Order: sequence, then structure tokens, then C-alpha cells
Amino acid sequence: MPRATRALILVEGHRGIGLRYVQAAQSLGYHPITLSADPARYDYLAAESVETIRVDTDNLDALIHECSRLRATYDIAGITGFAGDDESIYATVGKLCLHFDLPGPNPASIEQCCDKFTQRQLLAEAGIPIPAYRLAANAAEVEISAAEIGLPVILKPVIGSGSIGVRLCSTVDELAEHTTYLLGGKHIWRSSPRILVEEYANGPHYIAQIMGNEVVAIAAADYGPPPHFVFHSGTQPASLTDDEHERIADVSLSCLRILGLGWGPTNVELRWTKLGPVVIEVNPRLLGGTGSQLVRLAYGVDLITEHIKLAVGHEWDLRRRHSHIVAVRVLIPDRDGIVDWIHGGSQAAAVPGVAEVQFCVEPNTPIVRKGDYRDRMGHVIAASPDRVRTEAIIQRAVNLISWSISPFP
Repeated sequence: MPRATRALILVEGHRGIGLRYVQAAQSLGYHPITLSADPARYDYLAAESVETIRVDTDNLDALIHECSRLRATYDIAGITGFAGDDESIYATVGKLCLHFDLPGPNPASIEQCCDKFTQRQLLAEAGIPIPAYRLAANAAEVEISAAEIGLPVILKPVIGSGSIGVRLCSTVDELAEHTTYLLGGKHIWRSSPRILVEEYANGPHYIAQIMGNEVVAIAAADYGPPPHFVFHSGTQPASLTDDEHERIADVSLSCLRILGLGWGPTNVELRWTKLGPVVIEVNPRLLGGTGSQLVRLAYGVDLITEHIKLAVGHEWDLRRRHSHIVAVRVLIPDRDGIVDWIHGGSQAAAVPGVAEVQFCVEPNTPIVRKGDYRDRMGHVIAASPDRVRTEAIIQRAVNLISWSISPFP
């Protein structure tokens, strides 16, 4: 009897890194199968003829049924997935892995980590430096919390990702306006509305990327402009002293121990304040944008491939093959409207040292800025052995790109 094809189940897709997971699975000899509530959200599934099954990914029983059905045809080697706008998918993946006795994350640890209030409580109790915070369920509680902490504060949904619904409020009017936005029906809540009111920790922003219990890389990230937190540039590795690197790595690994993480990928966001590293957020997943690409170009470590190896029960290899300085610039629109044209991609890609130029908008695309990760129009990545040279390369490439956006009629 012929041996069944070994399959990797991917729960949901991802506009940023989904295709890379499909390609990495195929290169490792696995047949990727995507389970998604709405496969049309991910262009690459149809473009690459990826086997896809429509299923309610919020329904664990429906997912178990589908995977059980697939086991009649395939040898399911592993299960992993993507959060999209809903990080509860990672807990679902953990539950599926437990059910089918496959390697995976602890779903209870994932759930408490994805609840930002619970995460804050656990880190605070253990003495991890974090911003002052309060939980609020209505406008009055938001107002009281902000008064106790002192303006400016950040308002964010307790559950969510991609900076959706996150805003810096510097005045009482801004606080009232964003509270109304979050509670007035414009923000989509996947559970009962709960708002985290948080002290604004100002300082350079760093992201530690971790696999298992190993800090693989620490990047510098820039966001802006206020009041939103839209990622617009990053450098891998960050320019840190040995002591700064050690302190960021130590506090990041402490967070994993406290939250019961340490299986698979995690990223920890921090700000370096006058107190040193302050933890902003722990996310039990790979970075969704260009983060894994920067690590691959900087060190020759493919976090996506290594994550799949772990998910199928193989040993991974996080050894660095080289050391380069890599930079990314995200193309952010300066206004709302209709994209007339975007030019210069091929010229930018031809600049020596440019590793990737990608546009995710085309002519006639409507642009309505939301103040979160969905605002990006594309990105440019450059790499070289030298920090100054990498910066010069990426600046030259970005200068070659231009676009026109006409106001809505």
C-alpha cells in the first residue's frame, strides 16, 4: 500500500507571510492544506492552487471534524496557523495539536497571553517593568483610569492585534473621541468590549524575536506619526550595546517563563525608557509583516522553515550563517483617496543591495487610512554588511518610488 502524502494543516491564511509558509512547507516535502472561513481573503491560495477547505475556524469541533476527515487521505504531520485580526486562532491551533497528539503550543498559555489585561497582571505580579495600566468597560471608567495614570495615555482593545483600535490620547477631548469610537459601534469587538488604558512609555522601540527559549534577533522599529502606531521602518539588528542587548533578552525570556510560553515563535515588544527596557506586549507568534524576512536576510535563519520543522516534530537549526544589517521602509499613504498610479518599483529593485520591493496596491485601489497595519501600500528591504551603507541603499531606493492619490469624487 503506498504511503499517504504528508500534509501540513494551516489554520487560516495570512496576507503577509501565508505564501511563505506554503512555499516553505512544499520545500520541506509537505503538502500544505489551508482551512479558512473565507479563503477569498488570501489571494495566494488561488494563485498558487493551494488545497483549501472552507470551514468555520472559530468552531473547534468543525476543525476537528475536518482534520479527522483529511486523515483518511493524508498523513497529517503537523498543524499551525495565523491570527489575522484574531489571535485566538493560536489557542485553537494548540487545542487541535493536543487533540491529534501533535507538537504545538499550550492553548491555556496562549489564551492568557492574548488577553492583554491578563498578560499585564501576570507580568506586573512577577515584577516585570511594564507601563501603568487600568481596565475599563465604559466611558466613565476610561475617564477615571486616564485621570489616575495621567495624560497622555494609550487606549487599546484588550484583545486584538495589528494596532487595530490603538491610539495615543494626549487631551481629554482625544480621550473622549477615541472612547466613543471604540464603544460606539465603529470598532468590531470579538468579545465583550474591554479597553486597556495604559501609560505612554516613550523611548526607542525594540522587538525581540524568539524561537522556543532562544532570542534569535532584536530589531529596532519606528512608528508614526502619532496618535496612531503604524509601523513605518525597522532595522535588524538594532544598534545596541552588549549590556542593552543582554537586558532586553533577559526581560524577554523572563516574560516567556511567567506566561508559560517557550514553544515555537514569540515576539516581545519593548520601549527603552529612563528605567531601561519596559515591556509593551508579548505576542505568541511570528511577526506578521517583514520581521521574519529581515531575520533571514540578516542572519540566514529562516524562522518560517524552522517553525514548520518544530510543528512536524523535527529538530530545528537556529545557527547564524552570516551577519548583515537589514533595513525595511514601509510605504504609507499621505492621504485618503483613489490610487492613480504607483511607479518606480523596478528601478528601486535594481539598486544594488535592495533585497525586495513589494507593492500591495494597484491603480484604482481606494485608500482609507485606518491608523493600523492595514494602511501599508508596500515596502522596500535593503541589506549590506554595513549599517551606514544599508541606510544609504534603502534611502536611494525609496526616493525612486512615487505615487499619486486623487481625492474621492
